[in-house]
Amino acid sequence: MSRPLRVIFAGTPDFAAESLAALLASSHRVVAVYTQPDRPAGRGRKLTPSPVKALAQEHELPVYQPASLKTPEAQAELAALEADIMVVVAYGLILPKAVLDTPRLGCINVHASLLPRWRGAAPIQRAIEAGDAESGVTIMQMDEGLDTGAMLRIARTPITTATTGGALHDALAAQGGRAMVETLDALAGDGLAATPQPEDGVTYAAKLSKAEAELDFRENAEALAARIRAFNPWPVAWCALGDDRLRLLMAEADAQATPGGDSAAPGTLLPHADDALRIACGERGDQALRVTRAQLPGGKPLDVRELLKARADRFAPGSRLGRPNQETTA
Repeated sequence: MSRPLRVIFAGTPDFAAESLAALLASSHRVVAVYTQPDRPAGRGRKLTPSPVKALAQEHELPVYQPASLKTPEAQAELAALEADIMVVVAYGLILPKAVLDTPRLGCINVHASLLPRWRGAAPIQRAIEAGDAESGVTIMQMDEGLDTGAMLRIARTPITTATTGGALHDALAAQGGRAMVETLDALAGDGLAATPQPEDGVTYAAKLSKAEAELDFRENAEALAARIRAFNPWPVAWCALGDDRLRLLMAEADAQATPGGDSAAPGTLLPHADDALRIACGERGDQALRVTRAQLPGGKPLDVRELLKARADRFAPGSRLGRPNQETTA
């Protein structure tokens, strides 16, 4: 590698802070950090710095928090930093062309999917929800499109039937930091060829909403289990349990389905296993979902084995979960 690069880092949440930490441990020099303005948080709604800002302050780095990068003043301020490259990770602001063109080597982005699959806001959760066998990170050269830039490096990681949104987030955050530093090392040396994204295989990862977290047991077991894992830890899948909400945190399709192949109304609690609630699902109620971790209102998340010891009365076989006459959400 030739001389270290002068880097502007732009990011906001925990996912981005992992990349900033990797960059700070590298030979490259962070000349400034850009992050979203402080937001109210907690019960007191106190203005709170982003995880990226907190890390930058620990390392006494200059921090910039413009509301927009579209003004001439903000663009002149960024240009004055004379950076070789800008690294962008879940920043949250649109970079206009003037900013994209400012650093000598342009701007690169750490995106948590195998592009062109899952462009957009929630690639981690949508990959799990869709039943993808793998995910990963793509380091791309940024352009004016939505995650459309040419690819510089790809790193892959498997998705299993035990992978939650939180676990994949953490794995890709660490993987993204490593891949980003490797990309900078290559760019600082002999360079790195960029590969245009293929036109086939483009999908979009819509932003998550709390409204999609309510489960409809008329869906098939595989889809329900995938959504439960994808939405852990947010927005957390749930279903009605009488007048309460039962939060479902870990599940899988039950290979046994319903006893003897009989059907039951979707949402019916079947005879449970020692370590799992078994819930009839599918349009005909002839499939079963195994839920192994859940949370009652006011309680803490528990393995179902412990939940049944404490509150077996809430989960009598034959009783129903979900709202009556629930409309299909699939």
